[in-house]
Amino acid sequence: MPVIECDVENARSRLEDAGVEILPGNTEHERWRAYRGDATAIAYDDKVVIQGSNPSDIEALIRDGGGRAHVYFDGAARGNPGPSAIGWVVVTSDGIVSEGGETIGRATNNQAEYQALLKALETATDYGFNEVDVRGDSELIVKQVRGEYDANDPTLREHRVTVRELLDRFDEWTLEHVPREINDRADELANAALDDA
Repeated sequence: MPVIECDVENARSRLEDAGVEILPGNTEHERWRAYRGDATAIAYDDKVVIQGSNPSDIEALIRDGGGRAHVYFDGAARGNPGPSAIGWVVVTSDGIVSEGGETIGRATNNQAEYQALLKALETATDYGFNEVDVRGDSELIVKQVRGEYDANDPTLREHRVTVRELLDRFDEWTLEHVPREINDRADELANAALDDA
C-alpha cells in the first residue's frame, strides 16, 4: 500500500487534469478520495494513501515526474509458441517503484520478451521518468532494438518500431543485455504469472 507524502491539493489537481473524478472523503480525517481502475487514493493532510489490487493505476498520476529509473523486463513462453507471460520491474535509488507479471496468451518467447519490454517502458512513462536504463536478458531483443540485428519477423519488426517510439519519449535512455541472474526478479514475475494461470 503506497503512501505518498505530498501536497494533497497538487495531487488532486494532477488527478483532475487526468480526468479522474474526486469525491469527498468518507471520514472527518479524509480530505478527498479518487478511484481509477483497481486503485483508490485517499488524501489526508500531508499524504495520499493508495489502496487496491493495482496501485499503479493511480500512483503514477500523483507522484512527481522526472528522474532516472532502472527498468528490467523478461518474457517467458512454455512452448514456442505457447502459453506466455511477461515480467517487469521499475527501480529507483528509493527502491522498487512498480513491478508486475501477467499472462499474454499464446506467443513465442521473443514476442513475450518484446511485450515485457513494452509494458516496462509504458510503466516508466506513466510514472513520468525522463531517463531510463533498460536491462533485459534477451540478447536478440536488445540488439534488434539497438539496430545491431535485423528483425525479419513482421511481428517482431512491429514491436521494435513501437519500442523505439517509446524510448524516444525519454530525454535519455540506455538498453543493455545482462545475464539472467541480474534480471532474476523480472524473470521470477513472468514465471509466477505463468504458474498462476
